[in-house]
Amino acid sequence: MTPLLVIEGVRKSFAARRLLDVAGIELAAGESYVLTGENGSGKSTFLRVLAGLERADVDACRFDGRPVELQKYPAWLRQEVIYVHQHPYLFRGSIADNIAFGLKVRDMGRAERCKLVREAIVWAGVEDLLDVPPHRLSGGEKQLVALARARVLHPRLFLLDEPTANLDAQARLQVMGLIRNLCDANSTVMLACHDREIIELPHMHRLHIENGAITACAAPTASR
Repeated sequence: MTPLLVIEGVRKSFAARRLLDVAGIELAAGESYVLTGENGSGKSTFLRVLAGLERADVDACRFDGRPVELQKYPAWLRQEVIYVHQHPYLFRGSIADNIAFGLKVRDMGRAERCKLVREAIVWAGVEDLLDVPPHRLSGGEKQLVALARARVLHPRLFLLDEPTANLDAQARLQVMGLIRNLCDANSTVMLACHDREIIELPHMHRLHIENGAITACAAPTASR
């Protein structure tokens, strides 16, 4: 498997507590990973370090073979890595405007932008929500819109933080469907979660964080 991300020597402390002390991990292109661990073990913090939202001491990092300094987090890497928060923040405006936000930032032309947004709306199954103000959406509906907003950018690496946490049964099934789709696509996905159904998805590589260190668990199954 070709590595997409290789990171070595990740350390982060809060006061006297060493939260992360990761020797190194490697994420292969086109593979899916789930990061498990107890609450407070550093799962979300590690994802945020990879996304450039938290600072940490990092010995070395390469993305698609290209050396990168995560503390400086170059603009080109922000176009390759997308982080979706457990409680996504939606902007004022329409649902379509929220999904189009990243494309506007990238100065994409209106015609192409509208085409991609429409495809993302259909993919996420949020056609019935287009006239609903974002602040009136449920937690599950916000997660669907956030996943559409991430997917429309076609990043190389998706970082999903507890995407099914605190959702009702119906919303969880909808979000799970989109996660399966992302995991089957030719992108690398890394999720932090406790959801057993996600952990046991076919071809899902499990990583576990404990005492700040990350270790690989049993290899994923190949059957679907």
